[in-house]
Amino acid sequence: MNTHKPHVIVVEDEPKIAKLLADYLERDGYRVSTLDDGTTAVETIAAAEPAFVILDLMLPGKDGLTICREVRQHSKVPIMMLTAKIDEIDRLLGLELGADDYVCKPFSPREVMARVKTILRRVQHTSAATADENGRVRYREISIFPDRFECFIENQTLELTPVEFRLLQQLVEKPGRVFSRDQLMTIAYTDNRVVSDRTIDTHMKNLRKKLADATPDEKRIHSIYGVGYKLD
Repeated sequence: MNTHKPHVIVVEDEPKIAKLLADYLERDGYRVSTLDDGTTAVETIAAAEPAFVILDLMLPGKDGLTICREVRQHSKVPIMMLTAKIDEIDRLLGLELGADDYVCKPFSPREVMARVKTILRRVQHTSAATADENGRVRYREISIFPDRFECFIENQTLELTPVEFRLLQQLVEKPGRVFSRDQLMTIAYTDNRVVSDRTIDTHMKNLRKKLADATPDEKRIHSIYGVGYKLD
């Protein structure tokens, strides 16, 4: 066993799906462990400290959403959820509990592999979005100074409203992570006021326009239909 290979834990109670994922993952150079029951999943993930977790929504013993929530109490390991449900509430809830992505069954194994690689690449680069000794939060060409309320993109000053500033800071700190509109409302309005989804959409539209005006060839903020927004 090559312990230097990234370790992926697949929690899936359907043997054919678990084997299919394991075969593709191993073929792409990952080390794979599988669980067919949710009962010990949290403890196993905590002990193994894997590089990635693929987690089914419906499991015997303990469901995927509960596992995800409990794992997030002690770990930031990337989690991709598998679901046979198409209900948007389940998808949204999964992301709000800390999942990084979801895939609906039936799925293409190649698509799952592509998403796994993309998320792992993003996680490897997330350290670039942490504050440096000058208090700057940076991701790619975007630099944010929270204490000074200043934002720069490719050395251009970006004039933002307080709400836009808070939204962009959150996206920059966790690039690639999908944030629901409810999460963004909480971030944008620290006084707990009640606003509509359309209000957040308007702020995001304005923010995207300002980014596009500064760098026309780049589309950085993407909307995820029925869920929310993320920064690529």
